[in-house]
Amino acid sequence: MRADPGHMTLVGGGKVDAFGALTTRHLDQAYRLAWAILGNDQEAQDATQDALTVAWRERRKLRDPDKLEAWFSRILVNKCRDLLRTRARSRIQPLDLARQPWVPDGTEATVNRDELGRALESLNPDQRIVVVLRFWADLTIDDIAERLGVPSGTVKSRLHNSLHALRATLEDPR
Repeated sequence: MRADPGHMTLVGGGKVDAFGALTTRHLDQAYRLAWAILGNDQEAQDATQDALTVAWRERRKLRDPDKLEAWFSRILVNKCRDLLRTRARSRIQPLDLARQPWVPDGTEATVNRDELGRALESLNPDQRIVVVLRFWADLTIDDIAERLGVPSGTVKSRLHNSLHALRATLEDPR
């Protein structure tokens, strides 16, 4: 008889709602990951909510309850990728007021963060996701590959190309 990944059996035979445990323990972390990938509060909330809904519907497909967190992260990353692709198709071009002459005023850290944010936005969804998972979530190449369902070599290639693109964008003298 297969165990229900929505529930875990405790010593003594009691049951605990594993899905509820996931949401209470990892919801904040999931939202922060979605925000790091998307850079937008509302979209991060939407992606997290959508991922929870999919995870709940698909919970019986989880074969190894010990991999619940990685399985859920993969669902969340896929939702974020979908939102990034939708955003790319319907992008409104903002006025580029940030290209005004810069005057030193002690806000260099903010300027650098904003430049990095714009550079991340220039990456395609797959590139952006590997950069965030590697440097924000501090995951190993193998962990990223597991969460994305791709070979480690693909992650390495995407990461290499992403860093090259970021470097080119940040060094652009415009």
